[in-house]
Amino acid sequence: MKIAARAATIVAVLAALVAHPLPAGASEDAPGTSEHTIAMGFWNRPYLLHLPPGRPAGKPLPLIVALHGGLNDPEYVRRQSGLDAVADAQGYAVAYPEGFLGTWNAGACCSFARWAGIDDMSFLDKLIETLVKQGVADPRRVFMTGFSNGGGMAYRYACQRAERLAGIAVVSGALAIGCTPAKPVSVLAFHGTLDPSVPYTGGGNMDADVHFPFFAVQVVMEFWRWVNKLPALSWPVPGGPDGCVGTGPGPLLVALCTEQGGGHEWPSYASRMIGEFFAARPSLPAS
Repeated sequence: MKIAARAATIVAVLAALVAHPLPAGASEDAPGTSEHTIAMGFWNRPYLLHLPPGRPAGKPLPLIVALHGGLNDPEYVRRQSGLDAVADAQGYAVAYPEGFLGTWNAGACCSFARWAGIDDMSFLDKLIETLVKQGVADPRRVFMTGFSNGGGMAYRYACQRAERLAGIAVVSGALAIGCTPAKPVSVLAFHGTLDPSVPYTGGGNMDADVHFPFFAVQVVMEFWRWVNKLPALSWPVPGGPDGCVGTGPGPLLVALCTEQGGGHEWPSYASRMIGEFFAARPSLPAS
């Protein structure tokens, strides 16, 4: 029985590592949501792609890469965030990639992806490059968002690939890596004061075997403000509820929406604000 149980476990892990190929009839140009994979060595990594209706054939769109939380999957964050509706209303393409066993290697977090040394940076690089080559994504208008562990991965990507991003939005996520961005990056964050997983005031441990505390959310935002050479977060954010403050008018913005009494969750208003935040950011220079 023990041998059979171990065999079943191995089969389950292998099933998580090997994705199905592109479904018959699926196309990168069709509106709606379709399943795709990207070959990463011996591993075909899956992602969902959502395209809005009414897109002129072959016209590149601004791209949002949306990263699911720990022990979740692309379909979960797709439904959790409601970003499809934002994409349809505001004209975005949205890619929902899948992490290793439901996790992303965001630095000091998280578990499976970090333990296995998964190169999620290269995966996200190739995802973006693929969608640009296919004419789906405008390389000057690439954005990234994520929830929890996915938010931490968005921070990591901004730290190490700032030149590829026009902005990021993080929901209940933690900066879990040393950060030296090559250029300024606009950042919008959402965080609840009673978040038990990523404490608003910091503390705890970043992972089961990483006995290093989370940074306080306001410290993380002060870092982004400082590295971007911006003034204090003291301006109300247009379109945001009470508790949303930013660094003021201008193309470069760092802003934080604090949910008083909020937990580890995606606020109902967040996706609308994320779409508007990204739309207001300037395009990257042409390469």
